[in-house]
Amino acid sequence: MTVSLRSMRYFTTALARGSISQAAAELNVAASAVSAAIDQIEAQLQLQLVNRVRSKGITATASGRVMERKFARLLEEYDAVMQEGSELKQAMKGELRIGYYAPVAPAFLPAILTSLSGPDDNITLHFEECDNDRAQDGLLAGDFDAILFVSDFARPQVSFDLLIEAPAYCLAPADHPLARQQNVQLADLSRERLIVLNRPVAVDYYRRLFDGTGQNPTPFAYANSTEMVRSLVGAGYGCAVLNMIPTTDLSYGGHPLVALPITDPLPPLSLALGYDKSKPRRIVRHFAQQCRVYFRDGTGRQHIVAP
Repeated sequence: MTVSLRSMRYFTTALARGSISQAAAELNVAASAVSAAIDQIEAQLQLQLVNRVRSKGITATASGRVMERKFARLLEEYDAVMQEGSELKQAMKGELRIGYYAPVAPAFLPAILTSLSGPDDNITLHFEECDNDRAQDGLLAGDFDAILFVSDFARPQVSFDLLIEAPAYCLAPADHPLARQQNVQLADLSRERLIVLNRPVAVDYYRRLFDGTGQNPTPFAYANSTEMVRSLVGAGYGCAVLNMIPTTDLSYGGHPLVALPITDPLPPLSLALGYDKSKPRRIVRHFAQQCRVYFRDGTGRQHIVAP
């Protein structure tokens, strides 16, 4: 049997007050609980720690004074740790670790993080681009405080807020004949060479889109980077099907691009924010709120192409 922190507190309070009844009144417990705690500690250590005098209360023995000092230090350290934890939860400081499976996250994360970068804030940010499975594994393992991921494939243990549903769209070079149209159909793309975003979730999603319509376009290239897909499209190597767009219509190579709605009734992909909703620190709560505001007030809709 071990000595509990509660018993230590009852013991040190009783000795500090010199009275079991006064300690009980201060601790708002029954006097019998204080007396039992002292008996328990003495039994556990097999030492007499207090002298009980009916008319004069209690005093510590020599061994009792030693244990009183040791318990007081332990309780002081425990209280300091708990206070620090409480302050950390409420303070806008510390580290914020974000994992993201969102190809255009660099286009919107800086705007969302604006309110976290004030002159009085003491915050360190960590970002990791990863696939959908790694993002969820990292959140559940404690590697990330929050994740941006595709919630269509969310695990039951991951709690999340849906931020936006992103329909599929066609990305074409600005000088491509399709770029002169208002919109396209998958049948139009079946005759084009495709640049495919070869990322988990994405590649299966795009394959299912065409399988559902019986179309079978010829992939020209697979790339696991959205910017490589955009650069290959801009250079005229083909068209692509994507779900979210950055705020620029230029590729890394400086080629102009055109995003066209697809009129086929296609399922969107859902961008979500995953985090532990049961006990988030203040910085995590604030980040989650800023994400919701960004996509709720319409700003985030600049990253989708509505049919």
